[in-house]
Amino acid sequence: MKILILFLMLVPCFCLSQIKTGTFSELKSYSKELPQPIIIHVYTDWCTICKIEAFDLNKDKDLVKLINEKFYFIHFEAEKTKEKIEFQNQEFVYLSNGNSGIHELALALSKNKNKPIYPLWIFLDKNQNLIYYQEGKLSPKKMKQKLIEILAM
Repeated sequence: MKILILFLMLVPCFCLSQIKTGTFSELKSYSKELPQPIIIHVYTDWCTICKIEAFDLNKDKDLVKLINEKFYFIHFEAEKTKEKIEFQNQEFVYLSNGNSGIHELALALSKNKNKPIYPLWIFLDKNQNLIYYQEGKLSPKKMKQKLIEILAM
């Protein structure tokens, strides 16, 4: 019985590839060493679409390989990340609101400053200029298409 449980726990590891994620604090040094386009995925733990989307993206092995080899990927939890973040020479902090809150950076990245829409996708070129912005679900097919367009620039 224990072997069956262990097998069932490990099956997802064999079936899914994993997108390598980085942090904003690593971005500054990383972008100097090896400049690459940047993908920022802003999400929340309570967002069901965000979870489905992450699962779908990780299922596409070609997409995962493309992201891992050619892009810097930041997976940013907008309502649980509490540390101060420096991004594009500005500092952003967590804004507490009783038992909850939101990170100032999530608001700065969003076009909807009062209430960001999740998931939120921000694609930046290697100089951190905005290339693509999308609120809501991004399919693996559309993401792959956009990433190939970015690499062709």
